[in-house]
Amino acid sequence: PIERNRVNVSFNVTEGEPAKIAEIRILGSKVFSEGTLLGLLEQTTSGWLTWYTKTDRYSRAKLNADLETIRSYYLNRGYLEFNVTSTQVTISPDKQSISIAITVSEGQPYTVTGIKLEGDYLGREEDFKHLVALKPGQAYNGETVQNTTRAFTDLFGTYGYAFARVDSRPDIDRNTGQVVVTFVAEPQRRVYVRKVILSGNSRTRDEVIRREFRQFEAAWYDGEKIKASRDRVERLGYFKEKEVSIDTQEVPGAQDQVDVILTVVERPTGAITVGAGYSSQTKLSFTGSIRQDNVFGSGNYLGIDVATARTGRQFQISTVDPYFTVDGVSRAIDLFYRTTKPINTLGEEYEYVTKGGALRFGVPFSELDTVFFGIGYEQTDITTSRGLPNSYLLYVNQFGQKSNAVPLTVGWQRDSRDSVVTPTKGRYTRANLEVSPVGDAQFARLNAQYQEYFEITNKITLGVNSELGWGVGLGGRPYPVFKNFYGGGLGSVRVFEAGTLGPVDNTGSYSGGNRRFNINAELYLPLPGSGNDKSFRLFLFGDAGNVWGSHEKIEF
Repeated sequence: PIERNRVNVSFNVTEGEPAKIAEIRILGSKVFSEGTLLGLLEQTTSGWLTWYTKTDRYSRAKLNADLETIRSYYLNRGYLEFNVTSTQVTISPDKQSISIAITVSEGQPYTVTGIKLEGDYLGREEDFKHLVALKPGQAYNGETVQNTTRAFTDLFGTYGYAFARVDSRPDIDRNTGQVVVTFVAEPQRRVYVRKVILSGNSRTRDEVIRREFRQFEAAWYDGEKIKASRDRVERLGYFKEKEVSIDTQEVPGAQDQVDVILTVVERPTGAITVGAGYSSQTKLSFTGSIRQDNVFGSGNYLGIDVATARTGRQFQISTVDPYFTVDGVSRAIDLFYRTTKPINTLGEEYEYVTKGGALRFGVPFSELDTVFFGIGYEQTDITTSRGLPNSYLLYVNQFGQKSNAVPLTVGWQRDSRDSVVTPTKGRYTRANLEVSPVGDAQFARLNAQYQEYFEITNKITLGVNSELGWGVGLGGRPYPVFKNFYGGGLGSVRVFEAGTLGPVDNTGSYSGGNRRFNINAELYLPLPGSGNDKSFRLFLFGDAGNVWGSHEKIEF
């Protein structure tokens, strides 16, 4: 007790070890096996990897999310009347293990026999009908219905109706197992944007964000442009993922005006990296880099990279201005110095040095496509004669140890993958052409890549990749040997060591070639015990490809 009739209250808490899920049962399921439904859940029983994933720790919020996942699974397969009738969570007497029992009522499946539109569709019924993904004769699919509702709302938004309401109404016939889906629309009123307000960008300048916006102030509200604006700001990489949001707020006293508010959360965009490694190919290696993706909040990139290993050294400085012009043309400048020390089959090293720079401009042709144009200067110096492969020795004897080149480049890329780190669907395509019409080394060099991912199930993904490289000499000169393609190792045919696939000259050295092709297929499988965590995956792979010299017939 303390003065004035008051007391201090102290609570002593002993946390103990967290209780873990020992058993999960799903009762009442007849159409789908219990194992299939358990595979959908975020929470799992204890396994050999749950020390990392922690999916065996009970959470009421996660359990509710898992129940919604099961409900969606049934709704997407026509079971409109599916219901979770009870959920029981029991804890053991020693409070160390938890058992969960979920009882479900599946109901019967329903087939769609008709689709109707009701309400005001602004006289554009045909435009909305084209957005209906659900077709008569198909099983009812809750996700497809939601996607159609969302597509209707987005289309209303492109016409300036920011507060349109679209609801779906299923009219079921239990005797026949049929359903008619009706979409009811109320567009409300048309509005235009008074202001675009930015919030949370404590470091990044306003202009860096505003130049990504496709929705302008004092223009009619356009939901598609607002979504594109949010996506473009998120792709900048300056803000935390899933922390970029856009809200629409009515202007008091003005029924036809709204303010668009973009809220972001800044994340660190700079990194200083120092590393060391060891491999059978490069032996001991050291790397270091200083990179800043958003220099002083300007949106510009600056990077300095240093690396040294038995197989060579590298020093490179790069800077990128993504808005060199107000139209979104980017400018990149690279300066580099590289020393390469390959090893021939006799274990002897030879060395060549490449130094130079490049200036590139990126011109946006659409929201997804950018074409790059550039010019550079390179000087390659073959500094040793001992251990040189025969192809290098012939080149030195004919053109000397130093070769200058002025490569002109044009490139294009498109990336629609859902994730760069762990993609499950989408496509990545790129092509790059490098031409050096003047200088000691005159050549043309093409690189092309096509990559696509297919989501077989929610946990199994198939990825395919193909790459093509093709080089030719220009002006009556042979293709320079130091621009050769090499195969084998990661990114090529993996059963071969790096650089060992392709031609071998009469000295026994791997000399590479001016043509390369490889195709890869990978089947990504979940790691047992990892739950729905896709950062840990097993994969099976198959590779095929080869490298050919200028006088060789293309064969696999």
